[in-house]
Amino acid sequence: MTNIILLGPPGAGKGTQAKRLVDERAMVQLSTGDMLREAKTSGTEMGKRVADVMARGELVTDEIVIGLIEEKLDQGASGGFIFDGFPRTLKQADALGALLARHGAGLDAVIEIQVDDAALVARISGRFTCRTCGEVYHDETRPTKTPGVCDNCGGTELNRRADDNAEALKTRLMEYYKKTSPLIGYYYAKGQLSAVDGMAEPDAVAAAVAKVLDKR
Repeated sequence: MTNIILLGPPGAGKGTQAKRLVDERAMVQLSTGDMLREAKTSGTEMGKRVADVMARGELVTDEIVIGLIEEKLDQGASGGFIFDGFPRTLKQADALGALLARHGAGLDAVIEIQVDDAALVARISGRFTCRTCGEVYHDETRPTKTPGVCDNCGGTELNRRADDNAEALKTRLMEYYKKTSPLIGYYYAKGQLSAVDGMAEPDAVAAAVAKVLDKR
């Protein structure tokens, strides 16, 4: 079983690589956004807390996110877990480390997907997603075979995030560098950090990620 964190700015390809690891290594992707949406409609006590906080328009606390992660850890995963979107801060990194330790587990790798900021603008501004299955496409590099129809599930609800534009990306990048980039030094000091070239083709990035994991 392997537990990893994928680090990188918006548009670096974390979701794409996580999906491949799920398919190829039976890992479970723990995406903060997905967990919150799932919890909101679950009807569990934790889900009710999430729904209440979100209904008030407030930010979900670290305590709640850690609680959701703990629920997933309790369920187990034969291939291990991919932490995507968490931790975002040093405080969250400490909390995640403590949680894993309580479960007799740890982190096997922290993989930073390195990309060029200028290239991210082109990558993100052309991006759109299937609302049904979550498959990601791009106007230039990965259009759907049939316009308006998802290649994967046949869904026709293809949408773009409102903040997938150059100006919004600059704000998101600033937020990432300010809050999340310190994690690079944090995990480097622990000897857990590895970097891969996120500007390469997805297959090449996947091969680099696999090389890191197979060394562990």
